[in-house]
Amino acid sequence: MMLATFLQAAVGAALGNGAVAIAAAIAVFGAAFGLGRIGQSAMESIARQPQAAADIRGSMILIGAFMEGVSLLAVIVCLLALYA
Repeated sequence: MMLATFLQAAVGAALGNGAVAIAAAIAVFGAAFGLGRIGQSAMESIARQPQAAADIRGSMILIGAFMEGVSLLAVIVCLLALYA
């Protein structure tokens, strides 16, 4: 009976660790995809209207920083869920 309980707990922990890893990977993948889209849109906008390049670049950097912050927060929450 003790062995069955131990094995059940070990399998549950392994599935929990896998879920945390998948959640962190999704958060990082989403941020990378979003940053790529921001860069693409900014380059297209600058190509269409070069005189607005400074404004577009500033907005791109601000949005990218917010996106990186959110993805870092998601990874930290995943790590807290794993170790707490």
